[in-house]
Amino acid sequence: MNDATLLRIIRGIAKDTSRIFIVRHARQRMHERKISMSQVYRCIRKGHITEPAHLTIHGAWKCTLQHRCAGDQINVSVALEREENGDYLAVITVF
Repeated sequence: MNDATLLRIIRGIAKDTSRIFIVRHARQRMHERKISMSQVYRCIRKGHITEPAHLTIHGAWKCTLQHRCAGDQINVSVALEREENGDYLAVITVF
């Protein structure tokens, strides 16, 4: 999978925030770095890829997105998880 294809899939999933799962580590980093949920969602919806798409050892496609939100440059690392009942995004970390 290339960056353009992964970005298209991510943006499609991001239209429904119930399909975005924030892992505990990412929630902790959001709190530490004072990054809001809306900034994370906006980065996923409008950001550009800074770390290219790659396959993890767990079989998920992962990349890092970057976007300037409310004057802050936000980076969100996401993994595309594919399951029988539909795809979803796991937010791994935020910085």
